[in-house]
Amino acid sequence: MDPAAPAQSDSSVATGGEIPGSHGQPAYALRLADPSQVPVLIAVPHAGRAYPGSLIERMRHPGYASLRLEDRYVDLLGEAVARETGAALLVAHAPRAMIDLNRAPEDVDWEMFAHGKPDGVGSYTPGLRARSGLGLIPRRLPGLGELWKRRHDEADLTARIEHIHAPYHGCLAASLGALRQRWGAALLIDLHSMPPLGPREGQPPPEFVLGDRFGTTCHGSLVASCFGYFAGQRRAAAHNRPYAGGYVLERHAAPDAGIHAVQLEIDRSRYLDARLAEPGQGFAAMVELLTGLIRQLAVEVAELGRSIDATWPQAAE
Repeated sequence: MDPAAPAQSDSSVATGGEIPGSHGQPAYALRLADPSQVPVLIAVPHAGRAYPGSLIERMRHPGYASLRLEDRYVDLLGEAVARETGAALLVAHAPRAMIDLNRAPEDVDWEMFAHGKPDGVGSYTPGLRARSGLGLIPRRLPGLGELWKRRHDEADLTARIEHIHAPYHGCLAASLGALRQRWGAALLIDLHSMPPLGPREGQPPPEFVLGDRFGTTCHGSLVASCFGYFAGQRRAAAHNRPYAGGYVLERHAAPDAGIHAVQLEIDRSRYLDARLAEPGQGFAAMVELLTGLIRQLAVEVAELGRSIDATWPQAAE
């Protein structure tokens, strides 16, 4: 199949994991055609809106905090783009307030827990993100302060890792492996949104920030292609600053093995309304822009796969 052609067949949807306290709500949904239509997977880890009542009850300012924590409606962008391009799509339903899927399971602020760090945990040590308030379970937000009315229990963390974090990342790894097997290479677009940024060094503020962990998670030609595409569309884009990519890229990118990954941050004012709360007038244009980008990258990833995988002719049949 031509990776640049419009999607022709429906994808099946599989769900997995479970949000604790939700009476069976799946933690994520995967839409993936079999056989895959393009060697691209779009993942959306921060747009989940399935808040159990027990979680909301614990939050100090649930409405405002959830809006600040979410990559608001990026999942709707991902769904529309996947529909147009045939890309695989993995969307987390579990909210970031419950567990941050772009953080390592070790990045825990134990001061948030009733009994502190348990003796048996051992390897769980807070990293930079946890110390800043945005660890595996977010603790505070600038201008808002502490997010929780009371401390958490260790059992809460264990359940969230076992039922949300671990199955989500297991699904992501297996899906990328399947794409790599078929196409010879695969590309993960870890899709996020960001608050509007200010101008830098006399340049207009970027509408997009592309992160590749400073050249370590993606073939340079694919990154160059992204910036060439944005320049051709007269859209300002930045590279790795202020967002270079997090745990998702660190865990899943393996360029030498044909699995490439980038984090794409989108200025949410470009597709949401003035309150940054609901889809706005720019939503359709953003879908069109991202569709063009994915179609271009799909062709290049397929070509990259052909160049590095001698088994390509058999794998693609």
